[in-house]
Amino acid sequence: MEKSLKKYFPVFVLPTFISFVIVFLIPFVLGIYLSFTEFTTVESARWVGVENYIKAFTQDDNFLNALWFTVKFTIVSVITINVSAFGLALILTKALRGTSFFRTVFFMPNLIGGIVLGYIWNLLINSILGIFGYDITYDADYGFWGLVFLLNWQLIGYMMVIYIAGLQNIPNELNEAALIDGASSFSILRNIKIPMVMPSVTICLFLTLTNSFKLFDQNLALTGGAPARETSMLALDIYNTFYGRIGWQGVGQAKAVVFFIIVAIIAFVQLKITGRKEVEH
Repeated sequence: MEKSLKKYFPVFVLPTFISFVIVFLIPFVLGIYLSFTEFTTVESARWVGVENYIKAFTQDDNFLNALWFTVKFTIVSVITINVSAFGLALILTKALRGTSFFRTVFFMPNLIGGIVLGYIWNLLINSILGIFGYDITYDADYGFWGLVFLLNWQLIGYMMVIYIAGLQNIPNELNEAALIDGASSFSILRNIKIPMVMPSVTICLFLTLTNSFKLFDQNLALTGGAPARETSMLALDIYNTFYGRIGWQGVGQAKAVVFFIIVAIIAFVQLKITGRKEVEH
């Protein structure tokens, strides 16, 4: 059986590998090359070295503002989403009536597309702020917290399902033994449940970190970067630079490369730290 698998392994892998090369690897390498050029089309690319990277950081304040806004948004979103999702998972793994129904209800927002979700929340928030004569683009703080609430509403149910799977894999014998020894609910949570669900924590932190940093559709639909691009996140700022400024396509591509490096480093560090916790526990 193993010999047969080894023999036909390349046959089954080849289509996927070819697709990976065409759809991801070639565009990725080409994108890195274009970040060092000035271009309007690929054929007209002219090498300029690191000039695009220098312009991105020195001649475009919007990029640094978007970076800082994205970092703040990511920190708040990762904390609120994971704490809320874990809390819901704890509640919905208890012997309560209707838990299956509530799991389904909380998960459903994740099925709605980002653009649609952004427009829905734009209408909801503006209908509330309109009572006081404002809208979500009146102040950057409104846009910030609007994006936080939107992403929480979308992702909490998804992360909750992952945490529920982790909690349900904890052997009942551990909880029973702790109760017999007189451990409190908080002690069981701290010393048994949280350490045992560290694989779920790793996955949820990775998903929330990357989704928060890469947020685009919801940002475009909810605020569009207004007012004065103060609520533009990195992905939206890159989009506006590439398609909204003539002759700045190379700078937009350079921003995209920097964006990729930032997300890759953060995701790698997070996986290393939480992965080490899994091994320790």
